[in-house]
Amino acid sequence: MTSTLQPTGSTEVVKRPGRWLALGVLVLAVLLVAVDATVLGLATPYISEDLAPSGTQLLWIGDVYSFVIAGLLVSMGSLGDRIGRKRLLLYGATAFGAISVLNAYAGTPETMILARALLGVAGATLMPATLALIRNLFHDPRERSLAVGIWGATASAGTAVGPILGGFLLEHFWWGSVFLINLPVMAVLVLVGLKLLPESRTPDPGPWDLTSVVLSLVGMIGVVYAVKEAAAHGVGWAPAAAGLLGAGALYAFGRRQLRLPAPLLDMRLFRHRGFSGAVLADLLTILGLSGLVFFLSQYLQLVQGRRPLEAGLAELPAAIGAVAAGLVAGRAARRFSVRSVVAGGLAAIGLALAALTVIGQSTGYPLLGAALLMVGTGAGFSFTVTADVILSSVPKEQAGAASAVSETAYELGAALGIAVLGSVVTGVYRGFTGPAGTPAAAHESLGGAVEAASGLPAHTAEAMLDAARQAFVDGLALAAGAGAAVLLAAAVAAWFLLRGQRLEDLAEHP
Repeated sequence: MTSTLQPTGSTEVVKRPGRWLALGVLVLAVLLVAVDATVLGLATPYISEDLAPSGTQLLWIGDVYSFVIAGLLVSMGSLGDRIGRKRLLLYGATAFGAISVLNAYAGTPETMILARALLGVAGATLMPATLALIRNLFHDPRERSLAVGIWGATASAGTAVGPILGGFLLEHFWWGSVFLINLPVMAVLVLVGLKLLPESRTPDPGPWDLTSVVLSLVGMIGVVYAVKEAAAHGVGWAPAAAGLLGAGALYAFGRRQLRLPAPLLDMRLFRHRGFSGAVLADLLTILGLSGLVFFLSQYLQLVQGRRPLEAGLAELPAAIGAVAAGLVAGRAARRFSVRSVVAGGLAAIGLALAALTVIGQSTGYPLLGAALLMVGTGAGFSFTVTADVILSSVPKEQAGAASAVSETAYELGAALGIAVLGSVVTGVYRGFTGPAGTPAAAHESLGGAVEAASGLPAHTAEAMLDAARQAFVDGLALAAGAGAAVLLAAAVAAWFLLRGQRLEDLAEHP
């Protein structure tokens, strides 16, 4: 059997006119998704006050977006390969803008949950389509490395801009404004994209298998839900059942793909060591990072007393490092090697997280800023090169599905990271010993302790908050150590799995 990873045509490089302008359109979509992923956390207290959701409803408001995206990425990437990546991107962008309005004006918790789920459906079309279009716009491997670097740098910049922009809007407008900022960006993307983006699709794709779509959706949602619920509330029958259902669905999905003549995802892609190594590196990197980054925002605001806008600005060094590294990562991988750049980037993140194990309530910003800069730089090198490896390892006809695998690894790693490292922080925090009169709600979260303190006598409130903050910091330091161990292990794995990989060798597919 001939592998789908072998060259399928001429290696002559064709440079498409207007490709850099087209890239500018694609990064708008990336910027939007990155910003949207970060602003909800800042808006959650305001949504809670206005819509008064129950605790369970509030969790679903925060989680359903990522659940749906994780479940649909592979299906949407494959759909773009079939109906056209430009068409899917523009349809998805239009839907994303329209559903953002529904999010902004949701009047009940149920409406908000539905709106977030629908936004996840639209969001699942954007990221795989943008990477797949880059694969088809840039045939020259050096140009593609730079384009992927710009793509990754924009995502990193969006992650930093989100808290800053969200903090500004929440200080001046109502919480729905953080969703309405999507509209002008989407309008530009659709209007300019219609003119500049080329269409690309698989020549003979075969049918879009709906059974595979359902299995993928059930599998990913089941697994992610089980991990999050088990971490938040312990292992019970509901998370266990969801996990077993999800694992069974994913197993059935994989078996079905091997039997279909035109699968949603060609499982033979994972036989390519570079492809598998890059996907695994992405998953472990996000797993080690996401939980810590999630709680670091709380540390800046609830422990050190920074305002949302100030906390967003404090996290800016990570974006600066990621942008700078992303733009030179391809050149570095060619000068040295793929595995040295990826493994070195992961090791840098691991060492930065290790430095945060000494964090305290009054830790100065120089240590925090330096660690965040090192994290961003390492991530910029690693993610840019692994994205390039994933795109270059497959024929361009399968670019959508391959890009979706990369994004799925990101979403799954984020869910696992927040769940596993979050359980470490929460487990340490809940054990703190407060003064007499400490309410039970204070042991649920640091935010709950801050809120409960307002109804206590000043002396009791001060003692309780000091104990709660110290416990939170102790949990954060332990999670940083766990994250460092994961990242250093990922660096070792990348060093072996990416042995002998070179971007020029990988870029043989026209």
